[in-house]
Amino acid sequence: MYENPFHEQPLDNLTFLITGGAGFIGSNIVEYLLKYGVKKVRTLDNYSNGFHKNLALFSDDNRLEIIEGDIRDAATCAAACAGVDVVLHEAALGSVPRSIKDPVLTNDVNVGGFVQMLTAAKDAGVKRFVYAASSSTYGDHPGLPKVEDRIGKPLSPYAVTKYANELYADVFAKTYGMEIVGLRYFNIFGPRQDPGGAYAAVIPLFIDAILQNTPPTLNGDGGQTRDFTFVENCVEANIRAALVTNPEALGQVYNIAVGDRTSLVQMYDILREEAGSDLEPRFGPDRAGDIRDSLADISKANRLLGYQPQVRIREGLRQTLAWFKANQAFIQERN
Repeated sequence: MYENPFHEQPLDNLTFLITGGAGFIGSNIVEYLLKYGVKKVRTLDNYSNGFHKNLALFSDDNRLEIIEGDIRDAATCAAACAGVDVVLHEAALGSVPRSIKDPVLTNDVNVGGFVQMLTAAKDAGVKRFVYAASSSTYGDHPGLPKVEDRIGKPLSPYAVTKYANELYADVFAKTYGMEIVGLRYFNIFGPRQDPGGAYAAVIPLFIDAILQNTPPTLNGDGGQTRDFTFVENCVEANIRAALVTNPEALGQVYNIAVGDRTSLVQMYDILREEAGSDLEPRFGPDRAGDIRDSLADISKANRLLGYQPQVRIREGLRQTLAWFKANQAFIQERN
């Protein structure tokens, strides 16, 4: 991945902090920054979702500094932000079902931890703060494609926390003059996404099932649609948001997707075709808190950030499947 850079400015004078840097998205951002000559990249992770193995891939690079700690701890956040130019805030407790099961913990991490990080970044004089928002913020708004300034009521505790992040970011930007950008992710997938655990995302679960020749379970009728977005596109959005110089682009929230609408059944059929599998899926009940359809309008991100996602769903699934096939030992290593 990352055959071409998403930026023109040099990175050799910048220090980045990636919260959740040992996770799926965070470690992909780390990989990009190291590949393209960053001065220094620091990660902060408590390994509740991330894995040491994701950062061990870069352990021989002395530009990488790893901090183990929790974003809910003020002193930890302050230490992590010291001397940092850009924060890319990926740390969160994902999963709608997990938030329904434990709304208190989800709020504690996603809202409490977010405010701790904003405050630490403010106090440290960080130049730019980019954070992972979520398409779940659109809630029950029926319109398609999703446009940033038209949202509905949240359908899960997770969605509430992500909307609260946007409200806090707006207040901090206006009150303290911070440069803050939010990225509403739409179903990010790709290499290093964990298929294990009770709240694994659908694509790594499906790939793992195909490779193990075990029928996966599709929630509902499988007709739900999503704007599945390959992680390379997500990394591009983070880099562009971190480096954008247009003042109009700051203090904004952007859809980060590809503008394609694919049903769960269609996505599974692509995976089966790429894998040469005839494995039929099972169908289970609908998941509480899920939206039925999702499709992003990405014109705002294109106009203000220069975001131009290059990897569509089939190519992204092909690359992800190939990575899973080639890294079975890595995937099964649970640390």
